[in-house]
Amino acid sequence: MELPHPAATAAELEKRTPQGRRVSISRAEIIDAALQLLGPHRSVSSLSLREVAREAGIAPNSFYRHFRDIDELAIALIEQAGSALRSIIGTARQRASRERSVVQTSMEVFMEQLRVEQSNLQLLLREGKVGSAAFKQAVEQQLCFFETELKEDLVRLEQLHGNQLYAPDLVAKAITRLVFAMGANAMEQDTESQNRILTQTVDMIHMIIAGSRHMAVR
Repeated sequence: MELPHPAATAAELEKRTPQGRRVSISRAEIIDAALQLLGPHRSVSSLSLREVAREAGIAPNSFYRHFRDIDELAIALIEQAGSALRSIIGTARQRASRERSVVQTSMEVFMEQLRVEQSNLQLLLREGKVGSAAFKQAVEQQLCFFETELKEDLVRLEQLHGNQLYAPDLVAKAITRLVFAMGANAMEQDTESQNRILTQTVDMIHMIIAGSRHMAVR
């Protein structure tokens, strides 16, 4: 007989079948179960439907009530990871002040997320590098969302300080692609190397912004 999950509540236990499986489950709960299976080095492409169903405590058929297949679940994981990470970094940018560089603050938060076990950032970096074509496309879409939000913040902050950027959409794209490329490189490095990459990336971002400002006033 299959034992209930240790974290199961009394209400959840009442909703289980005699085999210990849950009668109903939400889409979010299936996503959470899949996240529990992903370690720092495991791709979502390695997940199996039966494995996720077992972790969620449901019969495999219950999975299909929310997802067409395991690939659709994987893309949902990528989308959730991107949304959560954009929220974290966006909040950091909003907190930044004149004394506290927006670039420095954002990059510190980015590196903090890189060091969190099973982080949203690790999932995005990993799938953007080794995932299937569909997963890479999903990551690309998330990067485009990052670029759009970053562009809006850059324009707002530059106007606040009396500056102007040349082609702010390209500036946002250059910064986003640089940060994620450097992040992928830093993911497997030790803390000292990560701190060095952080410093280098901050300097490169300042160079991109300075160059754009110069081009805007030529």
